[in-house]
Amino acid sequence: MAREMMFAEAMAAAIMEEMQRDSDVVFYGQNMAMTERDPFLKRFGKERVRITPISETAEIGAGVGAAMTGLRPIVELYMNEFMLVAFDQVINEAPRLRYMSGGQVRVPLVLKAGFGFAAGWAGQHSNCLYHTMMGIPGLKVAMPSTPADAKGLLTAAIRDDNPVVYLHHYMLMLDKGEVPEGDFVVPLGVADIKRAGSDVTIVATAWMVKKSLAAAEELAKEGISAEVVDPRTLAPLDVKTIVASVKKTGRLVLVDQAPRQSSAAAVIAGEVAEHGFEYLKAPVRMVTALDTPIPYSEPLERYVLPDEEKIISAVKSVIAKQSVGV
Repeated sequence: MAREMMFAEAMAAAIMEEMQRDSDVVFYGQNMAMTERDPFLKRFGKERVRITPISETAEIGAGVGAAMTGLRPIVELYMNEFMLVAFDQVINEAPRLRYMSGGQVRVPLVLKAGFGFAAGWAGQHSNCLYHTMMGIPGLKVAMPSTPADAKGLLTAAIRDDNPVVYLHHYMLMLDKGEVPEGDFVVPLGVADIKRAGSDVTIVATAWMVKKSLAAAEELAKEGISAEVVDPRTLAPLDVKTIVASVKKTGRLVLVDQAPRQSSAAAVIAGEVAEHGFEYLKAPVRMVTALDTPIPYSEPLERYVLPDEEKIISAVKSVIAKQSVGV
């Protein structure tokens, strides 16, 4: 059975269900469990749901330690930018401990944070920092684009024995969709084809999946069939599914909210260049943010970020090419 949920509601459902299923799952962070009316606090009590000091270093450090003792902490960090002050724990401690202990120590930790808040939040709250984490051995990175994936990926992250950075896009929080009820898991490392097509592959993440699907609808009116692929996790990255789509369509457009040189798109382009170059009929196109901090001004913000028009233009440019050599 499935029922309609908002993106934010689906994440809450995943946490609630996993805390009911496994008494080792604990949930804490800033600005939560502040009153007795908090649903998590009412259900699970102060031993498992806690408000923390305003210190990401303390939050994440405590999470690493708790995970090493056998608990499964979910640390609510709200913004991916807030993780920067504790990056030693994120990329140098949590991901390395299992390897350095020869597998004797597990770190089943979920670091949950929003990102890409492109709604007038400007330079320090609208960023996409996943490129800094997707290349760290031992660290997994999940980025859902639908309510169903929001629940399924978060459930998988909580159950994983390795640290997982779970990034949810703030511009998707109110989106609604059908979400399976009960024990629903989306495996980490498995991409999803959100729309089948035959003329061009569009690979997009998070909010950009929504924009790419809208662009594909418009392109279909002109007879262009676009396949939209959502990696869902950046680490591990499902290169096989992406290359298989490129083999079918012969063309690739990568859509990423991050700036070009610090994007997941650049990594995916490199993988396709190595594993699928012979399938390409045209050069790969990347539709990314411009190389500038995100402006506060709404017109400037729109100018900087990818949108449907930019995606459509990129698709038409690769459709016009006949081969990589042209």
